[in-house]
Amino acid sequence: MLDALTEKLARIVKTMRGQARLTEANMQEMLREVRVALLEADVALPVVRELLAQIKEKALGAEVVGSLTPGQALVGLVHRELTAIMGGDLPPAARELNLATQPPAVILLAGLQGAGKTTTAAKLAKWLIEKRRKKVLTVSTDVYRPAAIEQLKAVTAQAGAEFFPAAAREQPLAIAQRALDHARRHFFDVLIVDTAGRLAIDEAMMQEVAALEAALRPIETLFVVDAMLGQDAVNSARAFAERLPLTGVILTKLDGDARGGAALSVRYVTGKPIKFVGVAEKITGLEPFDPERMAGRILGMGDIVALVEAVKRSIDIAAAEKLAKRMQAGERFDLNDFRAQLVQMRRMGGLGGLLQNLPAALAQAAGRVNEQDAERQLRRLQGIIDAMTPQERARPDIIKASRKRRIAAGAGVSVQEVNRLLSQFEQMQAMMKQMKKGGLPKLMRGLSAIKGFPTGLPRK
Repeated sequence: MLDALTEKLARIVKTMRGQARLTEANMQEMLREVRVALLEADVALPVVRELLAQIKEKALGAEVVGSLTPGQALVGLVHRELTAIMGGDLPPAARELNLATQPPAVILLAGLQGAGKTTTAAKLAKWLIEKRRKKVLTVSTDVYRPAAIEQLKAVTAQAGAEFFPAAAREQPLAIAQRALDHARRHFFDVLIVDTAGRLAIDEAMMQEVAALEAALRPIETLFVVDAMLGQDAVNSARAFAERLPLTGVILTKLDGDARGGAALSVRYVTGKPIKFVGVAEKITGLEPFDPERMAGRILGMGDIVALVEAVKRSIDIAAAEKLAKRMQAGERFDLNDFRAQLVQMRRMGGLGGLLQNLPAALAQAAGRVNEQDAERQLRRLQGIIDAMTPQERARPDIIKASRKRRIAAGAGVSVQEVNRLLSQFEQMQAMMKQMKKGGLPKLMRGLSAIKGFPTGLPRK
C-alpha cells in the first residue's frame, strides 16, 4: 500500500532532524514529496488538495514535544489526517454492517464486472456466519452470465451458507423477490443479493440495480470496487453513488494493490464508509475496514493487530499450550512433537501476506527470506519424518545407519538430509529443555540459531 509515500516520508524523517518546530520553510519540501507520492498512488486530486491543506493548517508552528523529531511529528500528523479522510472521523457504529431490521436483512452488492462481487458475497456470508452467527442465504440476479450463477453456488457452499437457485431465462427482479420470499418463509437472518455487472457503466445496468434496490429496500447497499483500478475506481464510485443510496463500500484485491489510492479516494468521493476490505483469495479473506490501522500500513508503521489475528487463526493455541505444559513437566520431546511444529509452521502459509503487516523496516528485512524455499524445506522435513516408523518417531535414538538408509529411500532424499534433520531435532530438543529455565521467550530466541532450520526468520 502506497509504497512510494512510505519511502518518501521515511526520508523526510531523516532530513528534518535537529529542528525545534515545524515551519513553512522546512515543511515545503515535505509537502511536495507527499503530494507527488499521493498522485503517483492514484489518489484523486481533490483528496490530495484537502489532505495537504489540513496537514499544513495543523502543522505550522506546532512544537515538537518530547523526543520526537519534526519529521516524526509530521508523520504522526499525516497519520491522523489519513485516518480521518478514510472514515476515522465517523463513529464506529457508522462503519459497521447494519443488520438492525426485521429479518431477513437484505444486503445488495453492486459494482462493475470483475470487481469481485460474487466472491465477496460468499466471503461476506462466511463472515456473517462466523462472526455474527447468522443464517445466510445468497442469490444471483446476473442472468446475463449463467456461469456467474454457478460460481456463486460453488463459493456459497464453501462459505457454509445456503444458495437460492435461479435460471438464466428469469428476470432479475423476479428472482430477487422469490429469494426474499423464500428467506422470510425459512427464517433466514440475512439475504445477500449479487447483482449483474458490466465492463463499463451503462444506463441499462444502472436502471436494473436501481429497480432491485427500490423493490427489495435493502438495509445495506454496498458498492464493491477493485482497489487496483486506481482512478477508474473513483469514477465508477461517483457514478454508483449518484444513482443508488449507498450505505458503504467494500474494497477488493487490496493485497494486490501497490498504489492504494482507491482506499483514500473512494471514501471521499462517495461520502460513505469503507466497511470491508478483501485481502486474500481465500473464502476467509475479508476484514472489517479500520481507518487507523490502514493509515498505519500506508505510512509503514505496520498493522500488528492484523498480524496477530492472522497468527491466531493459523496456530492451534490449545496444542501449543499442551506441549508447553508437557515440556515444563519434564516429558521428552520426540519426533512426533517435532512434526507437529512443522505442520504448525506450514499452516501459517502465505508468509508474504503476513510480512505486509509488519512495520516497513522489519518487512524489508524479512522480505529477503525466500518463502518458496522455506516452504519446500518444511515439506522435505515433514516427508522424512513421515517415512519413519512410530517406534522411530517416539525413540529417535534408535535410528542408526541402516534405518537412516531406509528412511532416506522412503522419503526420496539423501542420508545426509536425514542426518541434518536429526541434528536439527536434537537442537530443538535441547531448546525445549530450556522452557523450564527461561520459558517461551528463551525458546524462541534459540529457534533462529538452529543451523539450517527454515524458521523464515532472517539471521545475522
